[in-house]
Amino acid sequence: MILHCLVWESLKISKMANTWFRFKQFTIRQDRSAFKVGTDGVLLGAWADTTGAQTVLDIGTGTGLLALMLAQRSDAKITAIEIDRASYEQARENILESPWSGKITLIHSSLQEFVPGNKFDLIVSNPPFFQDSLPPGSESLSISKHNIMLSLEDLAISTPGLMVENSRFCLILPLRESLEFEQLGQENGLFLHRIMEIKPSPTHTAKRRLMQFHVSPADRIVTDELCIEKDGRHDYTHEYRTFTREFYLRF
Repeated sequence: MILHCLVWESLKISKMANTWFRFKQFTIRQDRSAFKVGTDGVLLGAWADTTGAQTVLDIGTGTGLLALMLAQRSDAKITAIEIDRASYEQARENILESPWSGKITLIHSSLQEFVPGNKFDLIVSNPPFFQDSLPPGSESLSISKHNIMLSLEDLAISTPGLMVENSRFCLILPLRESLEFEQLGQENGLFLHRIMEIKPSPTHTAKRRLMQFHVSPADRIVTDELCIEKDGRHDYTHEYRTFTREFYLRF
């Protein structure tokens, strides 16, 4: 288990300690936000199905990463909500400096207090997932990484009311939490349709699951797998390079 954690940590973006991260078409500044650019967010932003989406909701946008990735990938009008004030201000800066400021609406709000005037074709979230660990000292980091302000149950209860029949809800979670959310989803009218399991390397089991939910049951669940590295550190697979090529400068 320790080895698995170390391998996954090694896959986090090397510039996470920097105050900014440059993608091919936009830059994320992250000196004030607790939620830094990381592999999970990039995977979700590249994987979420934007087909036909006219309206998108990003729950807990952090630095604005997912909103900007989906703005690059679609013509949709995007609403991004963020409860942490510092992260909200950081996201506003990143969105205003991007090519898509005109189609992203940023709102300082929690999911629980968010009252939109419409439903959404696509909803995405890279939610807090340290359900059992002790919160870190920083209050803003606690909000972004723990279930203090947004639990998996909150997501499962609130999200169906923001969806219509053909809407999609996409998120990424560690394996244990993904199984928990799958059960919570069924109890609240969210049904799994598509999964991609993320393996750090060929010799490791999946560490994350990308999941797509609908408000109606699936005839069958489409399952896929992505391996990030080959046997050596930073020796990325062809599939991962192709998957993220629209965004990473290195690919």
